[in-house]
Amino acid sequence: MKKELEIWQFAAERLKRNESVMFLVVAESSGSSPGRQGFKMAVAEDEICGSIGGGVMEVRLVEQAKVKRQNAKGKIDAKIIEQVHRGKSLNSSGMICSGKQTIIFFRLDSLHLKTVQKIVRALKTHQSKVLQISNFRFQISENEQSNFDFRFERQNENDFLYEEKLGFKNKLFIVGGGHCALALSELASKMDFYITLFDDRPNLNTVVKNKFIHEKIIIESYEQIGNFILPGANHFVVVMTLGYKFDEIVIRKLIDRDFRYFGVLGSRAKMQTLLRDLRKEGFDQKKLNQIRTPIGLQINSQTPEEIAISIAAEIIAVKNKI
Repeated sequence: MKKELEIWQFAAERLKRNESVMFLVVAESSGSSPGRQGFKMAVAEDEICGSIGGGVMEVRLVEQAKVKRQNAKGKIDAKIIEQVHRGKSLNSSGMICSGKQTIIFFRLDSLHLKTVQKIVRALKTHQSKVLQISNFRFQISENEQSNFDFRFERQNENDFLYEEKLGFKNKLFIVGGGHCALALSELASKMDFYITLFDDRPNLNTVVKNKFIHEKIIIESYEQIGNFILPGANHFVVVMTLGYKFDEIVIRKLIDRDFRYFGVLGSRAKMQTLLRDLRKEGFDQKKLNQIRTPIGLQINSQTPEEIAISIAAEIIAVKNKI
């Protein structure tokens, strides 16, 4: 998220100087393509910001972008280019990673400054907006509860529409604000997560000094947690409260909701006992199976930082559908 904001701020600064910028975005990707959908880059005359995958492919596309920027002569210049990462392909990128990606080139000039500034404001204030790029349009619109993160449609290279939900695509809810939560917050803040922290201890030092989160909610009781965490396909829930009894309260309140990820930090023995008791009470076995516990990849984590790394790695694996 921070990197994306930097790209748009870079573009805005150049447009303020009445310089043109070639904007590149990966509209779609498949296979082992290094540039994933939504990767972005802004190319100015003497500097670039962002990345669409790196390597020799990116070097070639940057050179193309510079040529297109110089040759546009004031007109809107939108184009899509397909790169195939196989050596003998007609559109070969020069890479051998066996993937494919489609990149949109769109030339921005001073006429687009207001739109780019709106994008910067939306990202800074977490407004819900949608970026729309076509062969003749570059604009943002209201989100209106869009049920997609990215969407790309095309008839041909001169007739296409790319749409992207701006800002964070995923939400991470951390229930419990101890040392592991602080370490996890720091890691997750470098990724595409809007982070909300919950705790019932407003003066806990690790809660007070957690500056990595976007939202902090102090609740009177974990009995209220269901009022704040709603189901969602891009919602990731990590439960790491002070103790077993609080974990149980949270699980009971959230067990019937569908999340992309639901993990609980707790001892293996205690969590097995809790899940067995819930099963006896009649809770749906499929719902119980969705709870990941012990949480995180099994790497023999010892410190809060190591535990956070194992949890973050597991979350990334789920997010990226590994």
